[in-house]
Amino acid sequence: MGTNFSPIKENNRLVWIDAARGFAIFGIFIVNIGAFSAPYFMHGGAEQIWNSPLDLMTQGFIDVFFQASFYTLFSILFGFGIELLKDRLVARNADVQSFLFKRLIILIGFGIIHAFFIWHGDILLSYGLIGLLLLFFLNVRDHFLISWGVFLLVGSVGLLSLAMYGARNYLGGYSETVINQALTNYQSSSLLTIWSQNYDDWTYANGGIGFLFLAATLLPLFLLGMYIARKRWLHEPQKHAVTLKKIWLISLIAFVSIKMGPYLFGNPIWFSYIQDNIGGTASAIFYIVSITLLVRNKLGLKLVQPFISVGRMALTNYILQSVISFILFYGVGFGLYGMIRPAAGIAIVLIIFTIQVFFSKWWFTRFRFGPMEWIWRSLTYNSLQPFRKTSGKRGEDE
Repeated sequence: MGTNFSPIKENNRLVWIDAARGFAIFGIFIVNIGAFSAPYFMHGGAEQIWNSPLDLMTQGFIDVFFQASFYTLFSILFGFGIELLKDRLVARNADVQSFLFKRLIILIGFGIIHAFFIWHGDILLSYGLIGLLLLFFLNVRDHFLISWGVFLLVGSVGLLSLAMYGARNYLGGYSETVINQALTNYQSSSLLTIWSQNYDDWTYANGGIGFLFLAATLLPLFLLGMYIARKRWLHEPQKHAVTLKKIWLISLIAFVSIKMGPYLFGNPIWFSYIQDNIGGTASAIFYIVSITLLVRNKLGLKLVQPFISVGRMALTNYILQSVISFILFYGVGFGLYGMIRPAAGIAIVLIIFTIQVFFSKWWFTRFRFGPMEWIWRSLTYNSLQPFRKTSGKRGEDE
């Protein structure tokens, strides 16, 4: 079977999925800006350094509404997209396994470059590697798909949270030496020094058993996305409005209870894994269903419109955020690493993302794909995809 077919046509897209993807890019940046700009997100000590009322309020706001809500949303959409592509490949009588394998290998390549030469917090490499496991789930029944997802997520989160509870009296420490080393190295004007620190931080976050727990939380989110795609709740929101409203209400209650509730009890560190992965999943579902329901009317569609073009070139915008942050914060650029506070970080995100909104909208008046999406798909389809839009015609998109 061949792969002689093209990407999805623009007028066949689910624009609310694009909007949700664009919203995820925004939310991810809100969280990531803290790790781009200072070592405290990874190595601890933020409460001691950022301890003004505004700092604490900003960090709490990010923790409740953004932390772990948007990589989970993006992960669900990743699985959703894999299922859509699989259906399309089957309809075209293509070799699903080999096509998706190649696509994920190319994503791994992007991830390697991004993770080790731009930013240690890269998610593309993990998506590519863990995404390969989805090849074993492409043809399983729906109940098996969701059962595995729930089992992996609840099981991994439960085990680690139980271990964290047992060690709760020893949690929360940080090393000033490690923090100072990161500050020094990222502020260095030597690219090799920055890359070395970047590698150390990536291995610190992803090495050993940590990657296994990451796989055990990302894979079920991918499976959940595939399950949602199979149920077609988001394909036909008018038809499934009652179901979507029920999901919206349940996810809202779980979101508020698990993400915000712990603050009533001092927000203990041992509970953070449940807060992030169970509460984060609930908030991700709430966000995507909210956007899907919003676009059913003109006002709602107008509200989410800024996110649509950003979401259509999500890979480009994600990497662009890293490149801009690399230039802003590291010593080879403006050297602002360790010099901004959380509220200033949000302001920077709002400025950069606003520029991305206008840039993305402008881009799609002239081109069919985002630049990174064009490279990815050209490599996947073994041929250069048409890039510029033909005057007077609607082009194709990713």
